[in-house]
Amino acid sequence: MSLSMESRPNTDTTEQLRSIGREFHGRGWSRGTSSNYSVVTHRDPLNLLITVSGKDKSCLESDDFVTVDATGQPTDASGKKSSAETLLHCLIAELIPSVGAILHTHSVWSTILSGMHLEHGHVRITGYEMLKGLSGITTHETVEDVPIFENSQDMSDLSKQIRHQMDKADWSNPARPPFHGFLLARHGLYTWGRTLEEARRHIEIYEFLFEVLGRTYQCQKPY
Repeated sequence: MSLSMESRPNTDTTEQLRSIGREFHGRGWSRGTSSNYSVVTHRDPLNLLITVSGKDKSCLESDDFVTVDATGQPTDASGKKSSAETLLHCLIAELIPSVGAILHTHSVWSTILSGMHLEHGHVRITGYEMLKGLSGITTHETVEDVPIFENSQDMSDLSKQIRHQMDKADWSNPARPPFHGFLLARHGLYTWGRTLEEARRHIEIYEFLFEVLGRTYQCQKPY
């Protein structure tokens, strides 16, 4: 599934995104018409290929995608529209030049944990071997604080909040980013990768760890 986003044709990319849609729907991470997926197809100027709005991710067709510019606007006159959350994809691609793909899911555990931990501003994950599945992490003896933002229908305002948080983070070591994704409260997960394969792996790792945390809370004895 690995690909260079600027060197492979869109037909190949869309087939891989369709496959991800079927997988994520089957695993309960992209139910109904929720979620959106994108890849960076060009850097200068910035263009992204992204899923169109309102489509069931279990049965995406090859034309259920649209190319948008850095402002989230379609680059052609096809009339196809992507989700309002396209702006968040554009923001991530702008702020992290190494990003080649961005995936957004709506799982049960990310929805629950993002609501539970909103007041803390992050979900802290530490001590788990599966953290090594996140790019740049080589030991379980680490801390991954996944930022949480209050959900909003105002994408411009939400983008400003996310930009502010990401600008404050230390991205000076590309081999070990400060975090690999963020959560929207009671909504879902955004993560990314240098390739589509890496972004898909980050979804899988995060979703595993979110479920572990959630089930651990369920099993804890009351004192």
